[in-house]
Amino acid sequence: MTELITHSEEETIEAGIRFAAELQPGDVLALIGDLGSGKTHFTKGICKGLQIHEDVTSPTFVILNEYIGGRLSVYHFDFYRMKSLAELDEIGFEEYLYRDGVSIIEWADMVAEKLPSRRHEITLRLGASHDDRIITTKKIG
Repeated sequence: MTELITHSEEETIEAGIRFAAELQPGDVLALIGDLGSGKTHFTKGICKGLQIHEDVTSPTFVILNEYIGGRLSVYHFDFYRMKSLAELDEIGFEEYLYRDGVSIIEWADMVAEKLPSRRHEITLRLGASHDDRIITTKKIG
């Protein structure tokens, strides 16, 4: 387990860029954290580190954004507005997890029972000052 404190949005994005360097096809990233804790900024960094050149936004209203064409494709899920686990079947969630890209799941704690046993669990928390974020990463499985 590793812990890192960032002091700005830019540093949170940079942390994502560095994290992306180690990612492999099929990796699943389970992001956990309150609103405004930096999940989407960390994801922007991961995408940048994987040479995704699209504008990365949180898929809060559409559940899934796909970014194809970088070193690895990225399947970016946001389950904040999900009403039931049945929605996972509607979008083919489990099929994405076993593709050759990277699946990034914001609000992963809402679908904990559907997550694969092998994953990276990333917790983001607010720090001491307004711009500080505490990022904890742990590889499971």
